Amino acid sequence: MTVLDTIKTVAEKVTGIGRPERDDLQSLIRPRKAATLHFDDDGIVPNHPRWPLLVYRGAIVLRDGLDPAAIIEDVFSRNGWGRSWRNGIYDYVHYHSRVHEVLGIARGTATVEFGGLKGKHLKLKAGDVAVLPAGTGHRRIEASSDFLVVGAYPPSGTYDECTTSEDRNHALKTVRRVPRPRRDPVYGAREGLVSLWKR
Repeated sequence: MTVLDTIKTVAEKVTGIGRPERDDLQSLIRPRKAATLHFDDDGIVPNHPRWPLLVYRGAIVLRDGLDPAAIIEDVFSRNGWGRSWRNGIYDYVHYHSRVHEVLGIARGTATVEFGGLKGKHLKLKAGDVAVLPAGTGHRRIEASSDFLVVGAYPPSGTYDECTTSEDRNHALKTVRRVPRPRRDPVYGAREGLVSLWKR
């Protein structure tokens, strides 16, 4: 995140300028059917043994006059997904073995590889959201110069970053223990991962 983006984020939190009104959040969410992708363990990246990656195309309306990253942060926060950050996506394969992650595209476009080196390349653009179950490998292949992502995590789980085959042995145990969140980061308690990630 640039210095200007950092200053802007702090100013928004203090003043509320550029952030959506709480009552307007629902109008900024489009109903979308999730694309689901399941990836097998590739020997380095475990991926999740049961739950698929969920991709919602154009799920969040990034209304003019509002900061797109603030809109995404507030949608995620409303659904209990916090510890948010603004940045890009690392250009090396990594995954989180003890927490699920959501990535909301605030600006620009990128090609992101999900599932590890034997996974799938997806083109993501502003307004798209990807929900990654613990263990899902991901890395940026290419991105526009203005590319900006908002990431967040559900209340349960601990952030970690795994990158090597040595990490995999431990991850095979921890990934399956990460509990399913009670709410989807975009659609809340009734849709999305609540119905697509079976217990």
